[in-house]
Amino acid sequence: MTHIGFFSGSFDPMTNGHLDVIEQAAWLCDRLVVGVGSNPNKVGLFSVEERLALIREAAGPIVDGSSCALDVISFSGLAVDAARDAGATLIVRGLRDSTDFNYEMQMAGMNRAMAPDLRTIFVPASSPVRPITATLVRQIASMGGDASAFAPPSVVAALKTKFSARRA
Repeated sequence: MTHIGFFSGSFDPMTNGHLDVIEQAAWLCDRLVVGVGSNPNKVGLFSVEERLALIREAAGPIVDGSSCALDVISFSGLAVDAARDAGATLIVRGLRDSTDFNYEMQMAGMNRAMAPDLRTIFVPASSPVRPITATLVRQIASMGGDASAFAPPSVVAALKTKFSARRA
């Protein structure tokens, strides 16, 4: 049986925590689809196209070490519908702490009610990446801080470019 995983988020920006989930999922799936959700009512720091490119650049080498194929797509609407459209059999979610666990359990229950054919699997965040959130990475970078411990080099460079352009 082919296991196709679907890992969704806004990835604004991609962090080392996201990469940790991708690396773990690559060992569980034959194909991993990373879905960048777009919400027309929400303006992100990075465009969807920029996020797709940053994910491909950062995640590609990580997945190359496994036997998993990687697809990076954008979607709007429900993640469960995008997972189905991608042919997924698994929804992959990362857990950092008990707050994530409580929220993700609710989402898993709702997703199961809407798509009984999909299974949600949780992967625990590795210790070094547990405190990382995209919001904190954006805040650090926006204030001129060094985000290099929290995001891939290409993302850190893109953050510097975004925020230096805003300061100019």
